Amino acid sequence: MANGSIDTAALSANRPIVISGPSGAGKSTILKRLFDEYPDKFGFSVSHTTRAPRVGEQHGREYYFVTRGEFQDLVEKKGFVEHAQFGGNCYGTSIRAVEEIAEKGRICILDIEMEGVKQVANHPTFPRPRFLFLSPPSLEVLEQRLRSRATDKEDAILKRLNQARVEMEFARSGEAPHEKIVVNDDLEKAYQEVKEFIVGQEP
Repeated sequence: MANGSIDTAALSANRPIVISGPSGAGKSTILKRLFDEYPDKFGFSVSHTTRAPRVGEQHGREYYFVTRGEFQDLVEKKGFVEHAQFGGNCYGTSIRAVEEIAEKGRICILDIEMEGVKQVANHPTFPRPRFLFLSPPSLEVLEQRLRSRATDKEDAILKRLNQARVEMEFARSGEAPHEKIVVNDDLEKAYQEVKEFIVGQEP
């Protein structure tokens, strides 16, 4: 597509799905199972980042590794569906990356956090995706899951729990764009609900 234009036909035929939810809600587990069950139906867009590649990472596979100037240029051209800064580095989902998935006849899955969800929902030109929120049954259950991983320090766990509280409150507010909230209190049941939302409404 020409720079600045959007392939609305491809995006309408293969409408992207935005999935969000707190760390520990089970997004990765459910999405991996979905991709395994439907290997030719979905795709993840490759994000842009200003951070340096880690050992083994390849440009265009894990990320598009760009300079801060290149990243800012895309921001100014409204080339991102959503973008944010974490730990001094910029990350963004480009419109072109989402289009490339749709043009292959696949549905692009966007796994993004709350601020990104708001940006996508309010984007002035990008065709509106469908939004799903995956929620833990409660903050207490989420805390148990995060602690059982034994991968995070105490301050990191508390930060994740605080962020989860904010995200869960947002998902249930009138401002949220989510069409569906799936509570992951039983993995099999949650997977079937997510699958029905994503696959069960095929044109």
